[in-house]
Amino acid sequence: MQFISTRNAEKRLNFSQTILDCMPPDGGMYVPANEENLRPWILYMNETTSFQGIAGTLTSALLKEELSPVVSERIAAKAFPFSPKLKKLSGHLYSLELYHGPTGADGDFGISYLASCLEHILIMQDRDAVIISAVSDDTPGVCVATALRDKKRLNAILLYPKGTMKGLNERDFIWNGGNVYPVEVNGPVESCYRMMREIYADRGFVSEYGLTLANTVNIGRLLPQTFFYMYAFAQLKKEASGDIYYAMAARNYGNLVAGLYGWKFSLPVNGFITDSSPALGTDVTGRCLVLDSVVPIHTRAHADPVTPSNLERLEEVFAAHPVILRTMVFPAEVTEAKQAEAVKELFVKYGELTSPHTASAYAAARARQDIVEEDDSSVVLISRTHPAFYANILKVLCGEEPEMPDHIRKLYEPVTPKYKIEADISAVQDILNEIRG
Repeated sequence: MQFISTRNAEKRLNFSQTILDCMPPDGGMYVPANEENLRPWILYMNETTSFQGIAGTLTSALLKEELSPVVSERIAAKAFPFSPKLKKLSGHLYSLELYHGPTGADGDFGISYLASCLEHILIMQDRDAVIISAVSDDTPGVCVATALRDKKRLNAILLYPKGTMKGLNERDFIWNGGNVYPVEVNGPVESCYRMMREIYADRGFVSEYGLTLANTVNIGRLLPQTFFYMYAFAQLKKEASGDIYYAMAARNYGNLVAGLYGWKFSLPVNGFITDSSPALGTDVTGRCLVLDSVVPIHTRAHADPVTPSNLERLEEVFAAHPVILRTMVFPAEVTEAKQAEAVKELFVKYGELTSPHTASAYAAARARQDIVEEDDSSVVLISRTHPAFYANILKVLCGEEPEMPDHIRKLYEPVTPKYKIEADISAVQDILNEIRG
């Protein structure tokens, strides 16, 4: 499999190149250069096939020019000691729970897979790499720390805003033989973001220190999210006799892009439902519309290394397959009031305490009954985060709160930083030199 930039379809790179140097110099984002027919593998899978097995098989099928079947299985085995769970809520309504990893969020899957792939590639190329991540509630540092555990060639610098370091295990620190170098930055999270943008804007600096990213700017973080849909289909195929739709909250559209890539790889699916946003909504006829499309792509700012948006990847899919925009992506307006109603309805009707994101997916699916009205159509809600993170909200809306597992409770435990730095990239360079030394 080869990859191209959303802004340059001429230059093709392999998987190793795109995940090590994950930001194209033209400012775009890497995307698959071609479609892959995985139907023989997808149809062979069934409800007994493990997520780990699916990941290994499809890695081998997609990246066969670079990774052997044995290596692909080894990468998947190391990446996924945990798995999603498909839960049946009613006759044709399901929830795909992606929060059964070490930090209770879907990011565990992508980062763990990326780290496993990077480690293999770095060993084969006899080189090292460093991830720099600005830590916020959306990107918990412990997620990166857990994924990098026991890696020999891969390290990470975690930039924490002042007074926010928490959840880390000291055995993961570089000075204790681990892989992460957490530092407290004297400033708010915006200072950490500014530092990251300055660092990754300097391509010479990135190349010199072997820097890469662990968010969905990196196609190696996004690609394994296609496995979610393959797994759900394998679980459903015996009992789902009609159409299959996936409903998800918008966020940065990573899961929507991954689902569409699954479709491009021959996954049987009939559509994707999401809540509308200022960037992706509907026109007066109710058809999907990407508002950014009115801005010429070469006049836009470069992809943001801190807060990636996958809309440009969506546009690339829609440009290659215009019919997808009309027949497979179905936005629906979901207000805060509708989201709250959905939280309560999921609890009352199905006994489910869910995150607001899952409730938004459910509300969007309810609003698009026009496309799921067939009696035998199945809807799968993409449930990204553990409901325990929203215990206070759920207590107010439902009168109950979910039990908080120990591994999530530990994420809130404060950590006293050993090293503090000013919000200046020269301090990060000093750390990089220390790591390299």
